[in-house]
Amino acid sequence: MTSRLNSGSPAPSIEVQDWLRGDPISNFQLGKIYILDFFSTTCSGCGPALSHLAQLQEKYSDMGVEAIGVAADEEAATADEALAQVDAWAIKWLPNTNIRIAFDYSGEMAKHWMKASLTFRVPRAFVVDRDGSIVFIGCPSLLDEVLPKVIDGSWRASAEAKNAEKARIAKGEIDAAESALIDRIKAATEIEDWKTALSAIEEGINRFPDDIIFRQWHVETLMGGMRDMEAGWIALGQFARTAIERNSEVWLFAAMQQLFGPVYDYSSRLLAERFSMGKELSERILRLYPQHDALFRAESYETIALYYHESGDNDRAVDLLEQALKFVDGESLPDVEKRERMAQLLQNLAEYKGEQVCYGGICAAPRKQC
Repeated sequence: MTSRLNSGSPAPSIEVQDWLRGDPISNFQLGKIYILDFFSTTCSGCGPALSHLAQLQEKYSDMGVEAIGVAADEEAATADEALAQVDAWAIKWLPNTNIRIAFDYSGEMAKHWMKASLTFRVPRAFVVDRDGSIVFIGCPSLLDEVLPKVIDGSWRASAEAKNAEKARIAKGEIDAAESALIDRIKAATEIEDWKTALSAIEEGINRFPDDIIFRQWHVETLMGGMRDMEAGWIALGQFARTAIERNSEVWLFAAMQQLFGPVYDYSSRLLAERFSMGKELSERILRLYPQHDALFRAESYETIALYYHESGDNDRAVDLLEQALKFVDGESLPDVEKRERMAQLLQNLAEYKGEQVCYGGICAAPRKQC
């Protein structure tokens, strides 16, 4: 598969079903610079990315820069339900900004922008220059460096731009093959054709060893779908060993989630191995945690706390949750987002302590047992 939409291509038209914020537009006005940021409400990094994009629009508005958020890959049973999800998400992340928000459930924007440029992940920014042509496709976090050069006209012909586009296309071709394989797995999983799904997953592990999603699917398919606990445990052990070899907190945390997140039917003979593996993974994550941001640490601590609670060290579990609360409280987040995260941590803390707990004006009590 080749990229049909590249830097230098004329920008496709804007074909959306609704506009949640701002006046509708269908064409790009010559003389202005537009930034289209494709996002999804299920993407953890999309809210901060679009919020920062709104700040860039405010900073460079006098120079003709306008940002547009585009929800073009929202999963819901109906368009109305998807629209409601995006509206609630926009209220949470963009309460006081005037950035335009476009919504498309038809698939046209995803087809003509995302798929045409071999883009399979969000958030993703497309910068349309003053003459209506695309000059940048990439991660929104790079715009702090790229946008000033687009504005002064030095970006398009630079070696930096050409190298970035060459690297983007090369990665996009790999992503296209991976995306096709993921589609096969999803299709087989939907009809519970576990044999076909498992074969495709194992192909993914071999072809794309750096992508954690295939390792996660491997365990989930064996344990959750096929109920083959013996094979699933072997797969989980391989997953954990790979995570340890990589010394990656992301991989270690994902393995911990498989051990103490989903409710798999671990037999009594596997409990000792489960806790032994959980102990090693937890200790490694705690040694690595300074390398990551506060929110990732909070999420890691929440899962590790579950391990300590189940293994009998409840004091350690409580301590980790209390630290996680401080991590979240110290982060700059939308009020709704912060309260949701803290409420979840407090609920777990209340369960572990067996009493009502409060933090920052939010309280939670243990759930009543039937």
